[in-house]
Amino acid sequence: MSDQTDELKKLAAIAVDLGLSAEMRTKAVDLIGNMGTHEALVTLLELAANDKLFREERELALKQAREIIRAGR
Repeated sequence: MSDQTDELKKLAAIAVDLGLSAEMRTKAVDLIGNMGTHEALVTLLELAANDKLFREERELALKQAREIIRAGR
């Protein structure tokens, strides 16, 4: 479980790093969503609330969060 938490933290750091390409940040958000855990859901909601990210990235984070909720994980 610790490995998954470490991976989640790394992906979240990539998702908010505006020095990286939008493609890399988007891929990180997708990977967080694919984790499907409660921790991933919380992280996605934090990303969606981050007003420094572009609107499209925030919307993607919300979409991924919705999918986790719908899946009931």
